[in-house]
Amino acid sequence: MYAVLMTGGKQYRVEAGSTLVVEKVGGEPGSSVTFDRILLVGDGDAVTVGSPMVAGASVSATVLGEALGPKIVVFKFKQKVKYRRRTGHRQHLTRLRIDSISADGKTVRAEPPEPPAARKAAAPGKARRRAAKVEATKPTRKRAATKAEAPATAAAESAPKPSRRRAAPGAPQSADQPAAAPKRARRTKASSETETGETTGTAEKASAVEETTPKPARRRATKPKTESAKEE
Repeated sequence: MYAVLMTGGKQYRVEAGSTLVVEKVGGEPGSSVTFDRILLVGDGDAVTVGSPMVAGASVSATVLGEALGPKIVVFKFKQKVKYRRRTGHRQHLTRLRIDSISADGKTVRAEPPEPPAARKAAAPGKARRRAAKVEATKPTRKRAATKAEAPATAAAESAPKPSRRRAAPGAPQSADQPAAAPKRARRTKASSETETGETTGTAEKASAVEETTPKPARRRATKPKTESAKEE
């Protein structure tokens, strides 16, 4: 069953158990309020329309609290006379929970609301989700070593660690120490001079051999005789 009620110059469609916000209604939080200005009542396919109100119909609700509506700014302005007026307004509102709807001797009541503790247990809210997220991201503490593990841990800590220093060229390598990579020979000034001397010596020897070997005699080409020489 549903009904259409009028309050504060506005119309609202309500059902049993629903919550709505209306213009300010007198009453403390937790008190009961009854609306008798009912314009329409619907029960399944049967719809009763008032003219203008439905006789004998009423809606009872419980006040949950008060609130303020959005801010409305009213600005007045007149040209050439330096007239400016700025006014703000926030409407006072009341939150209601519909408890029951009565019409034609029939009353439909809403189920009582669940207590906050049961609601939290049924569905986790933002606080519980935030707490679970914090627990998941919190670093875990290291557990203390037991009596059986303590001697082993102390022995492992006291054992000498293998040194990473390079061994001397002539010193023997131990089994624990990894084999060192072959050292690359450094190029010095003396080695470079010997290399350059060897190359120059080979070049001089090759030039001397070329000078001692006899060169083949070149054949002189004879010029063809001209016609005047033939006639003589």
